[in-house]
This record gives sequence, C-alpha cells and structure tokens, in this order.
Amino acid sequence: MTSSSSSDGQTVRHHKPTTAVILAAGLGTRMRSSLPKALHPLGGRPMIAHLIETAKNIFDRIVVVVGPDMAALEAAAAPWPCVVQKDRLGTGHAARMAEELFGEGDVAILYADNPLITEQTMRDLLETRRAQGTILSLLAMCPSDPGRYGRVIVQEGSVREIIEWKDATEAQRAVTLCNAGVLCADAVALRRWLAALRNDNAQGEYYLTDVVAQAAKEGEVHHVEAPAEELAGINSRAELAGAEASLQKRLRLAAMDAGVTLVAPETVFLSADTVFEPDVVVEPNVVFGPGVTVQSGARIRAFSHLEGCVVGREALIGPYARLRPGTTCGVASHVGNFVELKATQLGDGAKANHLTYLGDSTIGARTNVGAGTITCNYDGVFKHRTIIGEDVFVGSDSILVAPLAIGNHALIAAGSVITKDVEPEALALGRATQINKKERGRLLKEALRAKKEQR
Repeated sequence: MTSSSSSDGQTVRHHKPTTAVILAAGLGTRMRSSLPKALHPLGGRPMIAHLIETAKNIFDRIVVVVGPDMAALEAAAAPWPCVVQKDRLGTGHAARMAEELFGEGDVAILYADNPLITEQTMRDLLETRRAQGTILSLLAMCPSDPGRYGRVIVQEGSVREIIEWKDATEAQRAVTLCNAGVLCADAVALRRWLAALRNDNAQGEYYLTDVVAQAAKEGEVHHVEAPAEELAGINSRAELAGAEASLQKRLRLAAMDAGVTLVAPETVFLSADTVFEPDVVVEPNVVFGPGVTVQSGARIRAFSHLEGCVVGREALIGPYARLRPGTTCGVASHVGNFVELKATQLGDGAKANHLTYLGDSTIGARTNVGAGTITCNYDGVFKHRTIIGEDVFVGSDSILVAPLAIGNHALIAAGSVITKDVEPEALALGRATQINKKERGRLLKEALRAKKEQR
C-alpha cells in the first residue's frame, strides 16, 4: 500500500494495483479438438471471456498466458496483454512467464478452464489475502467426488500444503478439501516463490501448488471455500456440458429474479449476455443465442430461436419463429409460426404471422405481411434491401424482389411477383394472366387414371 498527502495535509492511502493472471495455454487434449481449450464456447461466448468479464470488475489489470500459435485466443483476450508459454512445463512455469507484468500489488493466478468463478468469490479471495497476517490465500472446494483433485492440507486453521493426487498418500487422498488452483499473493513474494520451484515430482513439472508450502513457512495461508460447481475445472466435453448446465441454471435464476416468467425453465437456453426487461414471458423450448435483448411485456412463444436481435415491448414472437442477427421487432409487433427475419426492422404493430422470410428489410408500422411472402434479397453476389412503408397490406404468397421500395398504404395482391417500386396507396399485381380451359381438367385426370391402370 502506498500513501500521499492531500491538499489539507491528511494522509491518503492507496492500494497498489491488483493483477489477475489467467493461465490459458492448455491445448485441451481431452477435448479432442484443434480449438484451444479456453476458446470452447460456454453460454454463447468463449470460456476465457467469462473469466475476463468477471475479473475486470475486481482487479485493476489482467494478463493472459497463452501457448504458441494461439492468435485466435490472443484476439479473444484483447485488449489485455498476452504472454506466450513456449514450453508447457507446468502451472508454476506458466505463472512465471507473466512475472514481469505482476506489478507490485496483489496478484491472483486464475485458470481459463475455471470460467464460472463469481465476482463474490474473487472478492473474497482478495479480501482474505489482505486480512491481517495472511501471506497467501487460495480457493478450495469439497466436491461430492474428490477424484483426482489435489488435496488441501489444513492444520490448526492454516493451510500447510497442497498435495497433488499423483503424489499423495492414501491418508492424504482421504482428505475431502480440494484445491481449485486459484491463489492470491503479494507480487514480490510470489516472484520469489516461483523462482524456487522444483520439478522433482511424478510429472516432472513445476507445480504452482508448491508455492503454498513455501508461503506456509513464512506466514499464514488461508483458504476460501466456494461451491464445487463454481470451481470445477473443464477438461473434457463431458465437463464442458456439466459447466453449461451449471451456467444455464445460474442464468435462468437471475432472469426469474429480474421479473421474467420462464414457463419451463429447464427447457430454455440463454446466452451470458441475454438481456431481459421485467414482465417478459418465455414459453418452453426457446434458445437465445448471443446478443439478444427482450423488452418489457414481450412474449416469446415455444420452439423459437433468437440471436443478435431486439424484441420490443409487448411484441409476440413465435411459436417456431427464428430471429437472426440485425433484427429489431417493434412495439406490439407479431412474428408468427415458421417466420424467419434476418437484418430486418419490423415496425411498431407490424405483423408477419405465417410461413414468411424477410431478409434485409425495413417494414413500416402496422404493415401486414401475408403468409408465404419472401423477400428475394440475394442475387448470388450482393445483398439488396426491401423497404416497405407504413400500413401496407402484402397479400399471401408474394415474392418481393429487392432492391425494392413499397410506399405507405399500398396493397400487394396475393400471389404477386413484385420487381418494381410501388407508389404509395397503389395496388400492385404481378401475376401471370389466368386462363381457364373448359373440361380440360376432367380430360387430364381421365388420361392420368388410364395411364396408371396400364402399369
């Protein structure tokens, strides 16, 4: 802690900047994937993004340790600095790669495959470290199945060491308090302990956990216990699925606490950035991809999929609707069954209730788009926009070939192919001329039946 004098002569104390170091160099071998483990998605965003989003609210600075040739991971960590661990020689070695960026304040070592740690747990870790006489703090948990986690050995209320499962005795493996990997210490002391690490263990690696034993020789080491589902690591697809389930439970509870009705919560899947206003109703089997905002009073009906869109107040979406990125549905608008909107602005009170595709479109207020209507927005090379004014009635089975503008109060006759702009208040018909041939229908049917009998 540093101090300075204020204008009135009183001493003002300042905490030295705190730093979170995120270890993210893991290849994710058990994932059976070419994608770095830290980039695997969870709640609609990469694992590492969850940790960064939480850590930036607690710590002053963030540093990410990546492996070689992980440009995509470095991009995901931006604008925070990254350092490269060229040789994967263990967690202690990875932490050492970032020591030049530790600064002089407290440093927390986090893991990219522990993405569900909450702000409160991080805050508890930091506050425990700053408690009187505590030289190092760490996170621990008591999972229902301790499995192969390292064991936290506590004596007389203070942590003495962490024993990796591979190196533990049977008595030590019987301990149920397990290491979560995360620790916090003063930067100067942490550098010293990292420099003293040895790799004389079963794996021949430099364990970050060995820092704990060094710290315990110099002072008090205390642990913060948090729920296992918050601290469990993700090293396989099965563990990723388990973390997704934990995150979804958390997101659903937060939504309901904020005034959202989830009719069947376990069937609704949210993204970490889904935004709900109060009094939204979500029916069963709805998926929210990244970038969705749903405003007050809207109802999302069953089996709908939303991504990158805004749903306005009192809007009715679905069932079986798909809203794609760039879409905004206005106040009290309706999007019905088997309707897809992409990069479309649907005006207040406008309706597209059945079997319709609207892409790259602007639809004016109170306009009604009939069943089976599509906007032809793509010519094979370029995308083109369709602009429909207010109070327009588009008849069923209309094909609107963009670029196209339809004026206010226009009427598009059912079954039309519209290729030219339509003036306000005009009636547009784009049909082929209908011809009725007397008795021809009967004759064709008789010929077909005769052909069938000959087979």
